[in-house]
Amino acid sequence: MFERIFVPIAREGWPFIGIFAVASVILAIVAEPLDWIGAVLTLWCVYFFRDPARVTPQREGLIVSPADGVVEMIADVAPPAELALGSEPRTRVSVFMNVFDCHVNRIPIAGEIKRLIYVPGRFVNAALDKASEENERQLVELETSSGKSIIFVQIAGLVARRIVCRLGEAQTVGTGERFGLIRFGSRVDVYLPAGVEPLVAVGQRCVSAETVIADLASNEPARQGAVQ
Repeated sequence: MFERIFVPIAREGWPFIGIFAVASVILAIVAEPLDWIGAVLTLWCVYFFRDPARVTPQREGLIVSPADGVVEMIADVAPPAELALGSEPRTRVSVFMNVFDCHVNRIPIAGEIKRLIYVPGRFVNAALDKASEENERQLVELETSSGKSIIFVQIAGLVARRIVCRLGEAQTVGTGERFGLIRFGSRVDVYLPAGVEPLVAVGQRCVSAETVIADLASNEPARQGAVQ
């Protein structure tokens, strides 16, 4: 029960929580009626940087969501040009995180990190399709033990101004492992291998490291969602 109530905080969040807390004290001293505003904002900052434990399905071939949030788009597009992987379309699943979602990002499938490319850019609304090409982003190319290429991309958003990625090239990673975060609203794209269909639908809410978004071993067609 204690662990469920007091969720761990991502280490990158503590400086921000400290800043919010100090600002709250100053507000309380300068204008006492404003102290509750500072307290609410500080609590929100703590909530934003929460880093709860997750239960990750471990069967080989499962690709899990790298982020909490809503599937904003599913589209067949060419992989990021910076990776020089050609123009053959891949299915891209885009998970959008709002400022109330947990922003700790996790590895979608076990494998070896082949390439990391950071691309500076703009900060337009991450829910827009053009954010994949215009916004600041961190590209990660991963190769599974079966030789499949998986690409996932951290994309900064309208409010986000800092992408944190703790990965290194040639690093071996496991499904569901924490690898970074994006501060204050953003998006993560996953490019599936050719022929692999998504098992999520647009509008579906995902839980990082838990929601299965695709299965390399499945021949199931793409799923359709219905609002109930």
